[in-house]
Amino acid sequence: MIASFTRRALRTMPLAGLAMAVSLAYAAPTQGPTGIAFYNAPATIPAGNNGDLISYRATTVNLGDNAPGVKAWKVMYRSTDSLGAANIVTGTVLVPTKMWSNIFQARPIVSYAVGTHGLAQGCAPSQQLEAGTDYETSNINAALSAGYAVLVSDYQGYTNGATPTYLAGASQGNAVLDIVRAASQIPSGGVSANAKTAIWGYSQGGQSAAWAAQRHATYAPNVNLVGVAAGGVPGDFLTTASYLDGGNGSSFLFGGIIGLATQYPSAIPLNDLTNAAGKAAITRGKQQCVFESLFDLMNKNVAEFTVANQSLNQILDTLPAAKQAVLAQDLGADKVSVPLYQYHGQADEFIPLGQAVSLKKKYCAKFSNVTFDLFPSEHIVTQFQAAPQVLSWLGERIAGKSTTGSCSYAGADPQSTANPVNGNFVVSLKEWLLNATVGLKTLGQTVKMPADSSFTADADITAKRLTGNLNVPDFKQTLSIIGLPISVGLSVKPNGQTTGTVALDNNGRLKITGTAYADITVTSVLGIPFGQCKTSKPVEFPINFEGPVSSLGNGNLTFSGTTSFPSIKGCFISAILSTLMSGNGQTYSFTVTPKGPVRY
Repeated sequence: MIASFTRRALRTMPLAGLAMAVSLAYAAPTQGPTGIAFYNAPATIPAGNNGDLISYRATTVNLGDNAPGVKAWKVMYRSTDSLGAANIVTGTVLVPTKMWSNIFQARPIVSYAVGTHGLAQGCAPSQQLEAGTDYETSNINAALSAGYAVLVSDYQGYTNGATPTYLAGASQGNAVLDIVRAASQIPSGGVSANAKTAIWGYSQGGQSAAWAAQRHATYAPNVNLVGVAAGGVPGDFLTTASYLDGGNGSSFLFGGIIGLATQYPSAIPLNDLTNAAGKAAITRGKQQCVFESLFDLMNKNVAEFTVANQSLNQILDTLPAAKQAVLAQDLGADKVSVPLYQYHGQADEFIPLGQAVSLKKKYCAKFSNVTFDLFPSEHIVTQFQAAPQVLSWLGERIAGKSTTGSCSYAGADPQSTANPVNGNFVVSLKEWLLNATVGLKTLGQTVKMPADSSFTADADITAKRLTGNLNVPDFKQTLSIIGLPISVGLSVKPNGQTTGTVALDNNGRLKITGTAYADITVTSVLGIPFGQCKTSKPVEFPINFEGPVSSLGNGNLTFSGTTSFPSIKGCFISAILSTLMSGNGQTYSFTVTPKGPVRY
């Protein structure tokens, strides 16, 4: 009766009264202020539903060269933290300006769950996307180029000078789901609340994506979720913490302790647990972004910063509520209701492989549909190398194609190939594929080295040292000489190691400066061997690169330039070969990429 009276009242109510009634139920979003003031959240959280848009503002983003055209908005929206309390979250909504290819279908959505960015307010992904300093731009661009609207939550904690609740899994998963509803409420934003939606995240983002997958059915069932990709997932908090503590990724553990203490202040009384060094590290950590913190806390143990130098396990043994809060971040207790693509790096030095395999088994035991791919590289490389496979898999889910996953795999568990996690931070390029060409100036032709060429190197980021080797099998190339196709046998052998320097700055920019040395030998002409027709000195190939760290994995790690070929000595046609192949102005291009994944 009350419901029918309300319907009759609304039908007969004047327009002004109707508007007032609607406003009492839900306050329409407002345009937020410009600059940092946008992050000043209201003192009282507006009443309403999860995902309600509170404020928005059109913004510009710097996505780098060759990025697709987009319309962009900053958003502030209502969500829920890990304790079930309402909170306020910010983020970015990106919509390609190019029309979606299917005019009968709403533009699909990728809710992109970012990895670790840092605890300072300026580290917020929305601010870094605006400034052009976000290290995950290449993955975001890849999703935009595929035509998807891309929604990037900042997660909780970048408003009003607060501290992010870093690694509080349920809060992060909620934020990733709620931004879908928030984006759909931007006036003329072009995002539909009913659009097919995929979630993609790696590392902290992989944790967020997996939590969103677990919570979707009960927390946000109206999100039209069709698939989730979660990579580098810390699914077992204590196992991951033990792996990180005292290692080269210890900053992630320290950030997690600060973040969980912020979410669970009564359970984790951080100020009472830390000594003077710990309090100083917390203050410093709240002012740092991810790469600055990474090097600041490398190889530090939790015990160095606690009262009486207690280890993390000792503290948790005496504080049951703290241990409960930590264990509450573990994944795998709930079924994932949509297909899940889980992936990991076999050489991951930050997130242990074993616990990721265990997580897959937990999901599979609950009849979840899981596909698990193992990539050969370490943590940062895998984050970007996996993008094509992720987008292909998500694209199939958006297209409505079914998948059976790889839960039926019955072979041995994969074993980690990570470098030692204690000591220097070393990224190893183990027999990476080498796509190499050399342009011969005099002949005006390009020599392409064999497809099975490879490059092996250790990039010691801590010591800022690069050492490596080229491996190019002997090969034959047909060259046009005086108008005739001539088969020339060639050998390119390293002369000593490739050496140089490598550095990673606080904005995730990678800089490599070095030199590879190689002896080049003409082994035959027209199949006829002519002795050792060899360059009189090793050829120097400068190995110089500067660009985003994502280039390690997305196929853009290219060394190119010009060099000089010395004269060729050692056989009776040396003079002819020197005329054709020696001198300044020879060009080269070396692109190195890791090998592909294996399915488990």
